Amino acid sequence: MKRLIIDCDPGNGIAGANVDDGLALALALGSQAISLELITIVAGNTPSDVGYNVAKDLTDRLGIDVPVVQGAACALVEPSAPWRDALDNRIQDNKLGYLWDDVRRPAKAVAPDREAADAIGELICANPGKITLVAIGPLTNVALALARYPEMAEAVQEIAIMGGVFALDNFIKDTNFGLDPEAAHQVLTSGANITLVPMDVTTQTMMTHQDLDRIARFDTPLAKFITGTVRPWLDYSMQTRHLPGCWIHDALVVAWLLNPGIATAADYFVDVELRPGQTRGKSWRYRQPLAVSVGTGEPAGGLIHVLKTVDNNMLLEMIEQAMAG
Repeated sequence: MKRLIIDCDPGNGIAGANVDDGLALALALGSQAISLELITIVAGNTPSDVGYNVAKDLTDRLGIDVPVVQGAACALVEPSAPWRDALDNRIQDNKLGYLWDDVRRPAKAVAPDREAADAIGELICANPGKITLVAIGPLTNVALALARYPEMAEAVQEIAIMGGVFALDNFIKDTNFGLDPEAAHQVLTSGANITLVPMDVTTQTMMTHQDLDRIARFDTPLAKFITGTVRPWLDYSMQTRHLPGCWIHDALVVAWLLNPGIATAADYFVDVELRPGQTRGKSWRYRQPLAVSVGTGEPAGGLIHVLKTVDNNMLLEMIEQAMAG
């Protein structure tokens, strides 16, 4: 059984917010091969207090005793205001808020007086080699934990990250790395055992209304949570991105931990651009030896396992099985 911490920025039930974090949480909670021991929240897809409400509401609805701890409300360096404006106000800009009119909003909750970075570092360092950290939001909490608990880089079994984009025409950067480039750099070059799930592979995933209809047949709390919150996001994605459904980025990270056969992968050195300008927050990957190495220096950190292709049918089957409960 895999013991997990999931560090995330869930938005299920929030108008205009992506639902893939909630889907990843549901897949972990519905899988008998996973012991989810801690959920931590970072500002990203939603502000950290909103993400905390979403995750706490889910655990309360399921009646499970998984600790939920709120984390960083802003990036290490990157100004938050432009990102919050883009992420929190897009639903007003495109006038699609009505898609969430009948969706149950998460109840407000009071977060415990504890920092996510400490909760992450303490649990991993108390269980060396036993805990996998799933980081599916900006990496602020993870970077803070590594700074406070330097031994964590060796103590963590694996850090599985959703973030980065290398070769998609419509993206220079993704939200997770773009919102906190310094945190992404610190984690990617920490020397920890890391698997990276970039947008290049997660945009090969797809969930449609037909896929969701199959989940809706199950009379389980997880299935009801997913169908109730994913349905409006599917419509939103179809209207704004002109897709047949929606990408399910974060769910792939958990699915890969359950069955690495779901994807192909290769090892690269990976880093993130930190300098001001259009490419700040952009990720890149490369192998050694470089064909042209003038001015490049030595790579920081170690090789990172990067997912490249995915079996989407297998991914959907795994989600469906977990929702059947």
